[in-house]
Amino acid sequence: MRRLAFIVVLVCALAPAARAGPGLLVGVDDDGLKWEPSADFLAPVQDLGLGAVRVTFTWRPGRTRPSFSDAGELANVATASTTTRVVLEVGGGRPSVPPRTRRQRAQYCAYLTRLLRAAPGVKDVVIWTEANQPRFWRNPDAAAYVALLARCYDVLHQVRPDVNVVASAGPHKRIRGAIGPMRWYRQLGAAYRASGRRRPIFDTVGHNAYPDSPFEPPWTVHRGGPSIDEGDYARLMRVLSRAFGGTAQPLPGRRGVTIWYLEDGYQSSVADRRSAYHGRENVAELLDPGFQGWQLQASVRLAYCQPAVGAFFNFQLRDDPNLVGWQSGVLYADGTPKPAYDLLRDALRDVAAGTVAC
Repeated sequence: MRRLAFIVVLVCALAPAARAGPGLLVGVDDDGLKWEPSADFLAPVQDLGLGAVRVTFTWRPGRTRPSFSDAGELANVATASTTTRVVLEVGGGRPSVPPRTRRQRAQYCAYLTRLLRAAPGVKDVVIWTEANQPRFWRNPDAAAYVALLARCYDVLHQVRPDVNVVASAGPHKRIRGAIGPMRWYRQLGAAYRASGRRRPIFDTVGHNAYPDSPFEPPWTVHRGGPSIDEGDYARLMRVLSRAFGGTAQPLPGRRGVTIWYLEDGYQSSVADRRSAYHGRENVAELLDPGFQGWQLQASVRLAYCQPAVGAFFNFQLRDDPNLVGWQSGVLYADGTPKPAYDLLRDALRDVAAGTVAC
């Protein structure tokens, strides 16, 4: 069965799809950049040909400037940003206390401006983490998130005119307590219209595009259900068009606005590298490391062929050594390359050359 899946993934990944967009930024989500010497962390990033790394920072109510502990991490970010595009995402950790009041929004956006000043090479900022997910935004509220986006959009563009303000949506499917993606985007559009605002609130739509099952092909279309995965690109475009069409907020594919798949990834087994990990695995469905590579390669190729998609980020460069965490990197926890490493590099070479068959 798995051998058949390998063949299906390979053939369909190379099959014609939609017209490609003007290019694709491919990166990874990995906070290791904040703690490791930037040269060490970036060596595999540059070898792979990755274009960006997304890292996270934590905000707390009342905070308007980076903390002492932030300073060292920001120094690494600033150094890395001289050679690699670094994307900052600022959330509230867990459990989170989101910036709901006018005062808290002002504090949060002030914190972001100071992050940008401390790392002048950074121009991409993700506003909060998975705002439709109660794990990160207690009692998700589209109107409150629109107000936060609006405030930060104005403040950040005043400080850095070329800043890229990225809106964030988390669960790509129905999760208990979360607002599903279809409903969330509709609510964002309704709140934006009700606000009477005549300026945009984001430059980029951030969307998590994980598959419903790691075994399903990335191009799987989920008809009638709540999911908006990578294969549901047409559905995502429709709901965004209905939410923001005819407003001052440009749609993806227009006036420089694009969709970024902020997170995607496939967890693999650790094969014969068990000694590099600790804890007990809590996921029943794990891919063979080789199959993980084919799935990731196919996902990158598919994103390239979706005209309004501007970026694809794989969750993790290196596996979490704790098996309770995520093992979706292209490096094992000990830094040894997985099969996915070479397969991703091959896909990135095709993306850079513009030779992906769409």
